[in-house]
Amino acid sequence: MSIRRLHLLSSLALALAAGCSKKDAAAPDDAKPGESKAVVAAETAEVTVQPFTETIGAIGTVESRAGHVATLTAPVATRVANVLVTAGQSVAKGAVLVELEQSGFQSALKAAHTTLASAQAARDRMQRLVDQGITPRSQLDQALADFAKAEADYATARRMAELSVLRAPLAGVITRMTAVLGASVDPAQVLVEIVDPSMVDVLLTVQPADAARIKVGGKVAIHSGQRASSEALATGEVVDVAGIVDSATRSVSVRVRAAPGKRALRIGETLFGEITVATRPRAITVPLAALVPEGDGFKVFVVDLGSLAHARPVTVGGRTAAFAEILDGVKAGERVVTLGAFGVEDGAKIAAHR
Repeated sequence: MSIRRLHLLSSLALALAAGCSKKDAAAPDDAKPGESKAVVAAETAEVTVQPFTETIGAIGTVESRAGHVATLTAPVATRVANVLVTAGQSVAKGAVLVELEQSGFQSALKAAHTTLASAQAARDRMQRLVDQGITPRSQLDQALADFAKAEADYATARRMAELSVLRAPLAGVITRMTAVLGASVDPAQVLVEIVDPSMVDVLLTVQPADAARIKVGGKVAIHSGQRASSEALATGEVVDVAGIVDSATRSVSVRVRAAPGKRALRIGETLFGEITVATRPRAITVPLAALVPEGDGFKVFVVDLGSLAHARPVTVGGRTAAFAEILDGVKAGERVVTLGAFGVEDGAKIAAHR
């Protein structure tokens, strides 16, 4: 076979290969207009107009209410003589909790009582002498001053003796007990803490931007645990929004006063609160699952009459645990993909499970 013939055959083979490649590359363009790229099983829901309550979700803890918690200390440096309660125990108002060593207190009280009696006798004697004109008035004034000081010292000694027995100033639960039998204590050491468990607040933490939208008097739904889907326990009302940002958490505290609910709230337990910040009677809403993040915003997939999904950017207003308010992008009556939206592409055919 000649060299020229081999060259012609090679050129023909290359031309045929190029033609096949062009045909294969053009194959996708031969698809019929409107034909879906894929079939996706997903759930859909109708875009609805309904009353919408915008809430801010926040996690918090139950804390004792100001004025309903007491801490007890020793009046002076001394020792613990007796401990009658333990942490977690419920006590009545006036119940004896801790007794301190009594010898020092009783000795001081006895000495103060003796001094007071002597000062009283001296005052009375000096009064008689002044009345008889025997003693000048200045000596009576000194006797009166000595008596007043002795009276004050006795009152102090008697109060110290009373404080040497630590009693519950309110009915409640012992939440802290550091007193140990025989141990030395001083006034700087908290020996007992007692809290009224029926007087508690929920302290929620929110971001500073959210705190600016929360008003005193706002309604709050309180749930157990850390999610809005958990058991509903009670309703409450915002009584205070902190005016400062916590330097450690960069959050703002919101104090909520809860109404009686399904059960008593326990000090220290973690709760979830839905704080109402706005209510609109007619809002366009979609299930929260329909929102798909896109850049700095969101999109939804609107399903047309042919069951094809079309990506559409939306402007989101408020949100709750279940729904999102849509300010622009969809109309009432349209259907959007919900569960499964993250796996949908523009133009996909939806096998919907409504």
